[in-house]
Amino acid sequence: MKISPRVISFHYTLKNNEGEVLDSSSGSDPLSYLEGSGQIIPGLEEQIALLSVGDKRTVNVEAARAYGSHDAELVMDVPRSRLPKSEGLEVGDQFAGRGPDGEAGNIFTVVKLSDESVTLDGNHPLAGVDLTFEVEITEMREATADELAHGHAHGPGGHHDHGDGHLH
Repeated sequence: MKISPRVISFHYTLKNNEGEVLDSSSGSDPLSYLEGSGQIIPGLEEQIALLSVGDKRTVNVEAARAYGSHDAELVMDVPRSRLPKSEGLEVGDQFAGRGPDGEAGNIFTVVKLSDESVTLDGNHPLAGVDLTFEVEITEMREATADELAHGHAHGPGGHHDHGDGHLH
């Protein structure tokens, strides 16, 4: 018997190894995702799948099952002359790179500046970081046919907000 993917909703607080809060759903709606759609990191999805509505857990996710290891090959020094806009750049600025065929590539973060070059890092900001999530499962339900067709969770009860202020 094939089990249909579920839509799971949960509240979370995300912390790094030092216990610093990096993100939280506190004060807002729970995060909802469609199982197996890649909407949340694999290590978290695997652990949440084992929980039930009302469960509260601490979930530790190693970097490899989160945003991956830090890849030194994605850190590069680029001459300022090769950037379309190098004046006014600051450490922490981000922009999208392009692949060889013009497709969307990594998001690059400026990590260092000199007079002649800019050091860019194409790793996710949390690459190489082990993460801790405090989670509370608020809802689990079977995905609707629309959600399965669209590949993502819709709003409460499976309704989809099309940006016109109405859930469909």
